[in-house]
Amino acid sequence: MTNPTPDLSRSGPLQIAARLDRLPVSRWHWKLVLLVGLAAFFDSYEIYMSGVLGSVLEEPWHLTSYTKPLLVGAPFFGMVFGAIFLGMASDRFGRRQMFTYNLAAYSLLALASAFAVNIEVLVALRVVSGVFLAAELILLDTYLSEFLPGKARGRLIAVAYAIGFLAAPVVAGFGGMLIVKVHFLMDGWRWMLVGGGMGGLLVFWLRRNLPESPRWLAERNRPQEAEAIIAEVERTVESQTGRKLPEVQGVVYRPVKKIPFSAMFRPPYVRRTVMMWIFQITQTVGQYGFASLATLILVSKGYDIPDSLLFTALSFIGAPVGALLAVPLVERVERKFLVIGGLSLIGVAGIVFGSSTNSAVIVIAGVTITICNSVVSSAWHVYQAELFPTQVRSTAGGVAYSFSRLTAGLLPFGALAILDRFGPVEVFAAAAAIITITCLDLAILGPRTNGLSLEDVTGSGEGTSADSVPRPAAEVARAGIDVAPDRS
Repeated sequence: MTNPTPDLSRSGPLQIAARLDRLPVSRWHWKLVLLVGLAAFFDSYEIYMSGVLGSVLEEPWHLTSYTKPLLVGAPFFGMVFGAIFLGMASDRFGRRQMFTYNLAAYSLLALASAFAVNIEVLVALRVVSGVFLAAELILLDTYLSEFLPGKARGRLIAVAYAIGFLAAPVVAGFGGMLIVKVHFLMDGWRWMLVGGGMGGLLVFWLRRNLPESPRWLAERNRPQEAEAIIAEVERTVESQTGRKLPEVQGVVYRPVKKIPFSAMFRPPYVRRTVMMWIFQITQTVGQYGFASLATLILVSKGYDIPDSLLFTALSFIGAPVGALLAVPLVERVERKFLVIGGLSLIGVAGIVFGSSTNSAVIVIAGVTITICNSVVSSAWHVYQAELFPTQVRSTAGGVAYSFSRLTAGLLPFGALAILDRFGPVEVFAAAAAIITITCLDLAILGPRTNGLSLEDVTGSGEGTSADSVPRPAAEVARAGIDVAPDRS
């Protein structure tokens, strides 16, 4: 007896996308944002911990001009491999599985790092923990973008990053109280690593029942599973909102078309790939340079470690403020222009931070930098998840993101060398020059995405015909993908 042919009339890729995009925002969406957004917290936690560890362990562990930047950059080197290979694994095996394994592995490695006996062991453990942590942000962007309604996608992902940026004042604040002392027979910095590991295990348990992405399932030719998940989501949203969901109209079934990763290097996506790679290499200076080096820069200006941690903690108050500010801005301001504006302010405030000797001015400049960093990060993470098709979204984003992590890992070597030889003003002047390149790259090559469905942005939807630029049929066939132009 043969099995009946499944009814695909409502479960093709475009139908699944349309059904998700027409949902009103409900408690179900907010719960998803909270659980997934906690991944951003641990990424920020690790970044801010790097600079703190470099300053605290320099004297007792006799860190050299080589081992200190190596310790600061260790997680980033691991993230290079994690972003590439675990991003690919997410496209191959699914978003949910990678979410489950990544955070569990990171948590156990963070706990092990707390008991490192020397610099070699600590660096090795933080490199490996970075491998698993890297995929968390790639998955956060991909997973939430594939579930959230198009008109609220930017706002809700920005909320997820607001949760993440709470790590900035937490690390700096607790660092100031704990990190330079011994508590219960263990150094304070070790307790901070224990806190990260135990927090990760708690979030791992809370996220154990997350559903797989229906968009991913539909693109993998698994319509029955996609239908089961989206039908349950629809029932839940309808129950929570207390009103009948609108009908899905005007969407016809489209068979799944295979999109290889090599298509990212052919029109129409090659322009976006080049833009992303340049952006990720250069934006790290503005985005992560201050976060990982602020404490070390303040020490170089003559402040002792407790005062440096205090000023850093006050500066990092701007991180959650900026993330909350990004929530309304990412839908009201075209995302690529929001990123450009934020980066420009970072460049100016950085020079003020590096040149000033007034404590109040230093803190104000630091707060400005962290506010703008959070706005830029929230807007960019929404933006990069919108640029590529579902089948290769994590891979394309992960490969680009790996350049950011590599730059972040190498940054301490260059920045600390400039700091030691010239001073903080020159560090931030060099950063401002690189930020200028970042802004030009995004302004010239970046497409517009606000208010569009993922399928319209990537050219696989039904709503792109008004913007279409005719292309030769042979070129379309060679690309093996649906074509939509960049709306620069």
